[in-house]
Amino acid sequence: MTKVLVLYYSSYGHIEQMADAMAEGARSAGAEVDIRRVPETAPAEVVMAAGFKTDTAHPLIEGPDAMGDYDAVIVGAPTRFGRMPSQMAAFWDTAGGLWMRGGLVGKVGGAFTSSASQHGGQETTLFSIITNLLHHGMTIVGLDYGFTEQMGVDKVRGGAPYGATTIAGGDGSRQPSAEELDGARYQGRRIAETAAKLKA
Repeated sequence: MTKVLVLYYSSYGHIEQMADAMAEGARSAGAEVDIRRVPETAPAEVVMAAGFKTDTAHPLIEGPDAMGDYDAVIVGAPTRFGRMPSQMAAFWDTAGGLWMRGGLVGKVGGAFTSSASQHGGQETTLFSIITNLLHHGMTIVGLDYGFTEQMGVDKVRGGAPYGATTIAGGDGSRQPSAEELDGARYQGRRIAETAAKLKA
């Protein structure tokens, strides 16, 4: 059975919801899926003052070496000034040993993100994640235009060919829409299907 890891960091729960949907999509393709989060690196007083979401059903990842046990790794994180946040970057900065061993070479990777606004750096954040995955030798699967719900200008909507996205609003009050969650499910399924073919 194909094994997929959904690895994420979420400050306010938007990315956590997208991670759950990504996992649903991968499971629909017959994959065994684990959802893990990276450690919080912000000081406790900052976490409390900013109102970060601290209750989650998903355990912390054991460390970067654990990623080598999977056929695909899907990485989600919100945008911070147009790039992945320091919490996710700090985790990848510890993955040198995994890189030296080629632990992810030939495996499948994907990315997803959120931002406060429609033009808040989603695509550059996706690329900041994808860059890490490419350096580890992974084959990238994005949110292809087979998912037509990402197109159109009739309403606020996330989605990019580089990965599933959602828009949180400046105060975080906007939650992922049905279409955005469906986009995550679609990408998760495509990643699992691709990983299964490569593994075969």
